[in-house]
Amino acid sequence: MKRDELADLTAFVTIADEASFTKAAARMDTSQSALSYTIRRLEARLGVRLLNRTTRSVAPTEAGERLLGALRPALSSIGGMLDELSQLQEKPSGTVRITASRHATMTVLWPVITKLVPQYPELTVEVSVSGALTDIVAERFDAGVRLGEQVAADMVAVPVGPALRMALVASPEYLRTHEPPKRPHDLPGHSCINIRMPSSGGLYAWEFEKDGRGLNVRVEGSLILNDMELVLRAAREGLGMAYAIEDQVTEQLESGALVRLLEDWCPPFPGYHLYYPSRRQPSAAFSLLVRALREQHDSL
Repeated sequence: MKRDELADLTAFVTIADEASFTKAAARMDTSQSALSYTIRRLEARLGVRLLNRTTRSVAPTEAGERLLGALRPALSSIGGMLDELSQLQEKPSGTVRITASRHATMTVLWPVITKLVPQYPELTVEVSVSGALTDIVAERFDAGVRLGEQVAADMVAVPVGPALRMALVASPEYLRTHEPPKRPHDLPGHSCINIRMPSSGGLYAWEFEKDGRGLNVRVEGSLILNDMELVLRAAREGLGMAYAIEDQVTEQLESGALVRLLEDWCPPFPGYHLYYPSRRQPSAAFSLLVRALREQHDSL
């Protein structure tokens, strides 16, 4: 097989995977016109049409599907071998793409990234900060960082952060005009700052636990927000009670800007996990990041 023939087949698989010439061109760092020419040349050489193309969609023909069935495992095997060869490099290089929430990024990822990047100039770490649960395979991320309970069962999950606790807080101003709750059942009578969940679009039910008994409470209030910085600002200004991860309010509690409530209903729970699909031979760059996160977790 000639080199340009392999390149044409790789372009065909990429277009089929992306279902778009535009997205495939961006992924391959080339132009749409160049890809169109490549596919026309491949189809002419094979004597069959491989892709049905309209102004809105791109889809494989029956012949294209048959070719994809043979190409995908073959290209995957080649990719695995190239990954193995990359392990022979003395220094890790390349890009590692990770998705994580803002809190996970700042508390777990950032301390490791700031140490690795200066040491390995050929390493690039791309972090996509998002509160939504992300399909890392479909979105082509190498890994994600989320709470352990949010990780899909078919993923490899590695604990990378300490146990966390939630904290129910309110400002002294709010408590001057409202009786502090004595138990979670009292919350429906209070003005609470609701959080809109980025993945489901629903409102977060505040989760409490005591003596092994869990309790989820649907709260009400005049504010619904999707940004924790705004939630805590609203709480400091006396607009209602807020529910946040403990270390997000440590400074406000120490300064007296916020007061903690129902602390005995907020036990520790497992913290953040790095998760990724099982792979035979991860890249040297990815292995380096996993190892650094594990070492940081073990030192906690």
